[in-house]
Amino acid sequence: MKNFKDKVAVITGGASGFGREFALIGNGLGMKLVLADVQQDALDKTVAELQGLGAQVVGVLCDVRKAEQVQALADTAMQKFGAVHLVFNNAGVGSGGLVWENSIADWEWVLGVNLWGVIHGVRTFTPLMLECAKKDPGYEGHIVNTASMAGLLNAPNMGIYNVSKHAVVSLSETLYQDLQLIKAPIGASVLCPYFVPTGIHRSERNRPDDVKEESGKTLSQIVAQAVSDKAVTSGKVTAAEVAQRTFDAIASGQFYIYSHPQALGNVQTRMEDIVTQRNPSDPFAAAPQIRELIQSKLNIQ
Repeated sequence: MKNFKDKVAVITGGASGFGREFALIGNGLGMKLVLADVQQDALDKTVAELQGLGAQVVGVLCDVRKAEQVQALADTAMQKFGAVHLVFNNAGVGSGGLVWENSIADWEWVLGVNLWGVIHGVRTFTPLMLECAKKDPGYEGHIVNTASMAGLLNAPNMGIYNVSKHAVVSLSETLYQDLQLIKAPIGASVLCPYFVPTGIHRSERNRPDDVKEESGKTLSQIVAQAVSDKAVTSGKVTAAEVAQRTFDAIASGQFYIYSHPQALGNVQTRMEDIVTQRNPSDPFAAAPQIRELIQSKLNIQ
């Protein structure tokens, strides 16, 4: 996708973090914007900010766990702007803890947003974009799914998040191959950021009532939250920088997008583990103090 001016972008998780930065860049390129988010006040604030910059933008309250709400998002985009060219399936939440300690509500929430949100986005918008392409001989489209480096690695004490993001990577790779198979004028990318200050570590603020955790957090979940808080807030690469890399990747047709390419050494080690059939390598080999810190907080001697 080379030309962004006057094209329509739909962004889930559009009120903050990467979503907000995608919207700001899109507006700067002359795009029309449809922002979706589950947090109404943040959504209203971002929409107002963009309108103040002269953007053509509409905000839609949307829980991406719900297929009918994602369909309503698509309907709004078509009613308002008549086409969709660029989709960011970006909404996501974070959660951790020892994998057997996550409750059913935890799994339903994290998989509901991180995985089912992307599934609903792909199922809803891909056929819509293919229909748009039939009506426009010069159509160019692109879909970006936000995964994580956690979709390529398996750090301990964050299994529920790892599972959701690995699934998004697999879905995205398959989407890319399916679009190539039918020679669609639609590209696909997967964004795999590492620790970037986006607010994802405060995901609980938007946890819906139907998946609330009633029994309180376990020690491992408390430790995971503390580690995540520190890692995310101390990140040196900004959400704006990652968003710009993402638009550059869209323009060049690049599939894998990374915020921290230097972390790919760990991915290579994991791939070598798989190919050589050796047991999974120590994720803390280069930073054993992190393992020691987590173990000390978990009272493991």
